[in-house]
Amino acid sequence: MASLLITASSMIITPAGTPTRVLSPGYVRAENGVIVEAGEGRPPAALGTPDHDLPTGLLAPGLVDLQVNGFFGHDMVDADEAGWHTVVSRLPETGVTAFLPTFITAPVATQAAALRRARDLLPNLPDGTRVLGVHLEGPFLSDKRKGAHNAVHLTDPEPGALATLLETGLVKLVTLAPERNGALDAIRTLTEAGVVVSVGHSDATADQVAAAADAGARKVTHIFNAQTGVHHRDPGVAVQALIDDRLSPGLILDLHHVAPKVAELVFRAAPGRVVLVTDAASSAGMPPGTYELGGEPITMPAEGPPLRADGTLAGSGLRLDDAVGNAIRIGIDTVTAVDAATRVPADLIGRPDLGRIAPGAAADLVWLGPDHRARTTWVNGQNVFGGGS
Repeated sequence: MASLLITASSMIITPAGTPTRVLSPGYVRAENGVIVEAGEGRPPAALGTPDHDLPTGLLAPGLVDLQVNGFFGHDMVDADEAGWHTVVSRLPETGVTAFLPTFITAPVATQAAALRRARDLLPNLPDGTRVLGVHLEGPFLSDKRKGAHNAVHLTDPEPGALATLLETGLVKLVTLAPERNGALDAIRTLTEAGVVVSVGHSDATADQVAAAADAGARKVTHIFNAQTGVHHRDPGVAVQALIDDRLSPGLILDLHHVAPKVAELVFRAAPGRVVLVTDAASSAGMPPGTYELGGEPITMPAEGPPLRADGTLAGSGLRLDDAVGNAIRIGIDTVTAVDAATRVPADLIGRPDLGRIAPGAAADLVWLGPDHRARTTWVNGQNVFGGGS
């Protein structure tokens, strides 16, 4: 695999044992898909002429999205091989270099079949965004907070169901409601199996969420959406997500799911724990029209997120690079905004080799322009989108 040398007018760097910071200018060198050097200023002349010299914008770690239901017209749970090819090869356009395809609520047998189908096609995918595993968002959710999920298929997390879903080894993240029967035992089982558990679509109290964290839960799915919130006498999921240092609140920062000032509250209350996600549906990256989420129709309007027929929000049309840009535009500092879409989700999912620019990390990189949109993306040191400069 070829070497890679990039110089940038501004670069995010995460040296071992030190906080993430911005270097202006900076350079990064990779060999065989792994970063071997990252430093401030211009690279030593002995390294030769840079392959890319980025005069504007920001060189950042590749973005990591833990919640992608679909994109570019394809719903991941039932996409065929061509659909997976499209999503994996085109997500680098949004700066995403690693993601968790997300399967929403369906009968356990249907989800298990989708997992087996994904397992069989993964070896044949083209170069592009890494598939880190699968996020199961349901079916162990609250019917009171189902959002766009089909209530008919919601169920308790019984041991047999868990065993069926874990069979392929693809499941890396499970969203569940901790108030369901057997949920705390399920959290322990999933955690022992190396699966990250996220509290979501839940009518739980803050105390019930704390008990879930005691059992091993480490994330909260799309904070403030489809969950109990902040009430001064009846604290719910969102309160515990903000005050519990063990929990990383996922945030859909399209400025529709959560208002700007509330998004700012999340960043202020949970420093270093916020995970930016898209919750993208198949309509993301597509023109207005009718698409699918979990086998049911959704409508993508000209403005705003996709909707069910009853007006319920049904995922988003958000790009993760736009989420980073939105965070910066509402006043979040650049390092914090980028960390929330790179280092924090990578660490949460157990991939410290991703989401950072540091020696030993994978050479997954994105050049974000002044508008914070991806201009060029590299995975394993290979250019998978854009031409650089």
